[in-house]
Amino acid sequence: MAEEIINRVASSNLVTLDLEDYYPEGERVLLDIREWLHEGIILKEKDFRTFVTGHNWEQYRDAYVGLYCSSEAIIPGWAYMLVSTKLQPFAKKVVLGDLELLETVIFQSVIEQLELAPFQDKPVVIKGCTKKPVPKNAYIWATFKLQGVAKSIMYGEACSSVPLFKKK
Repeated sequence: MAEEIINRVASSNLVTLDLEDYYPEGERVLLDIREWLHEGIILKEKDFRTFVTGHNWEQYRDAYVGLYCSSEAIIPGWAYMLVSTKLQPFAKKVVLGDLELLETVIFQSVIEQLELAPFQDKPVVIKGCTKKPVPKNAYIWATFKLQGVAKSIMYGEACSSVPLFKKK
């Protein structure tokens, strides 16, 4: 008679944190202000303000926006600030930087708001593989935050995890 196979992972009190489950929906958009510069390299305040005023800001509704300039122009800080004032009623979040920085800033907010009660005094595995672009910093921040409440923290999958932390 064959011995019954028992799934010890399923019967344990191990809790999995899959950061992909917390991925905020919304379009990610990069807004290049290069086209609003004279010859792509010189910011003329009056012309820049005209472009900003005439731009269709509605298209950024519920989007996450990264502002940047693809030319090597020197852009004064007020220019990005001005653009952000127009994005404020529409965009969910605005950063000065590329998509990687945008995702990092988005996930910083996600981790800051993470409810810790489900992980209290439990062994936690932070799932490593995702299909969505979860930034590497999110894993560090999650580990840092969970360390105050979890019994232990591992990385990977429940069946093959790497131990990171165990409460003494």
